[in-house]
Amino acid sequence: MAGWDVLIKGGSVIDGTGSPARRADVAIQGGKIAAIGELSGTAAREVNAADKVVAPGFIDIHTHFDPQLCWDRFATPSIEHGITTVVIGNCSLSLAPIRGRAGADRIISMFGVIEDIKKATFDAAVPFSWNTFPEYLEFIRGNLGINVGALIGHSALRLYVMGAASQERVATEDEIKQMCTIVEEAMAAGAMGISSSYVDIDERGKPVPSQFADLNEKIALAKSVAKTGRGMWQVVPYFPDLRRELDNIRELGDISLAAGIPCSLQPVLSSPTSPHAAEIMAALETEHQRGARVYGQVMPRCFDLNMRLSETSMLLFALPSWKAIMDMPRKDRQVHFGDPAKRDKLVGEMKNALGMSGALPFLTVGETRMNESYRGRSLMEIAQTEGKELGEVILDLALADDLETEFQLKNIINADKTAVAALIDHPLCHFGASDAGAHITQFCGTGDTSHLLQHYVRETGRMTLERAVHRMTGEVAKDWGFFDRGTLEAGKAADVVVFDAATVSVGAEEFVEDFPGEARRYVRRSTGYQNVIVNGEVVYENGQYTDARPGKVV
Repeated sequence: MAGWDVLIKGGSVIDGTGSPARRADVAIQGGKIAAIGELSGTAAREVNAADKVVAPGFIDIHTHFDPQLCWDRFATPSIEHGITTVVIGNCSLSLAPIRGRAGADRIISMFGVIEDIKKATFDAAVPFSWNTFPEYLEFIRGNLGINVGALIGHSALRLYVMGAASQERVATEDEIKQMCTIVEEAMAAGAMGISSSYVDIDERGKPVPSQFADLNEKIALAKSVAKTGRGMWQVVPYFPDLRRELDNIRELGDISLAAGIPCSLQPVLSSPTSPHAAEIMAALETEHQRGARVYGQVMPRCFDLNMRLSETSMLLFALPSWKAIMDMPRKDRQVHFGDPAKRDKLVGEMKNALGMSGALPFLTVGETRMNESYRGRSLMEIAQTEGKELGEVILDLALADDLETEFQLKNIINADKTAVAALIDHPLCHFGASDAGAHITQFCGTGDTSHLLQHYVRETGRMTLERAVHRMTGEVAKDWGFFDRGTLEAGKAADVVVFDAATVSVGAEEFVEDFPGEARRYVRRSTGYQNVIVNGEVVYENGQYTDARPGKVV
């Protein structure tokens, strides 16, 4: 046939089904895969894929790009890592439905605490010109450079229907009916499920609305999702307490069985600070044995964190005196952290730190302006050498640096690569849990796809290239309901990535100033991607974005 829109020639095709790679050409017509094989004819655009891999575009199932998509329709830097579809609205939070400005302010506050996206950014770039979920989807549809799957936030939904009572009690039957109607309307408009949370708290330290829902409400909402023939129920479990997390998993099994939809929990980690992965996996297996579809989400990278007293830090959430100052405007923090009257309390509180703050002794000094001699050294070693407490070291270094000193937690959480490799290859885990778009002043979640290909495939051989691609494409597409994409097959959407398996890699985190509201974030760039194609149009080529905006709500 002559006249293809795009013809990708001579690549090693890995089709996303798990099948072996094969040398073939791929033709695209009308935004869909038209043919795969030894093809001839002309094309409006020919892509030379010799010595390259041709695969389906990767899918990132756990992101918080909800606000970013309002000004950045590419969800950067996702496309740079071969990602053609992102799922937003996770962790019970979405930007719709809302009731006017007051409802928007409540959502902004929760996003600020739970996802580290600041109010100034919302004020500068998120218009909240919508109220309903269909209206939000219609707003982001314009000029998308990437595909978007949107979950309805359970907390946002309860807040919309119940107001303040959403954080006080279970819903009445009438309120549940109202929520179900909203869910059905959202699903009809293109939503793909609901997200909930068993663990998150708001800016006042109060459990988010989803935590007040009973099983009756959850099952009713899940059944409303299921009416469309697809759907996902996504949650953050109560991971600080293994017993409660296992209870959460059993409840997810109940929801899955009652509604006939899959459920997904994030994250499943393997590290000294989360040593119970084996018990979590056993619980998932138990649910599958009784017929439920409950999956974990796993990430391939170490869950490294950066901490700056000028920004935010989940490492300090458990320390009341530190958190109280971190909640202040930045201009006031220098004064309060430097107040001699507060020093003893701050230092003593950190010395007795428990919970997640137990990771603090493992911090090292990263980027710094005024303390170059400390770069690369651990805070514990500095404390021992200088005869100081850990809190004193953090305060002294940060105060000398206008609070800009970067403290890094590296190679602790999810650091056992053998254990992580087993998780990311487990059939009851989905490759995901990136948290891309959230916690942007503490880490960059985007780049896990490149890390999987670089470390687990090329450098260590822990996974075949075909298996890695299957995990990031066809497998999650099937389970998450992206039935029209995820594999390279005739008739499927032409989401395609062309990359060099010998060089594909993820760069180090960079702290950049490119967010509205004078906000900063970490990004990770990539190498090795030649072309990223979304719905048949090239959106990224050899390190550059094109003018194409073919993304859809999927």
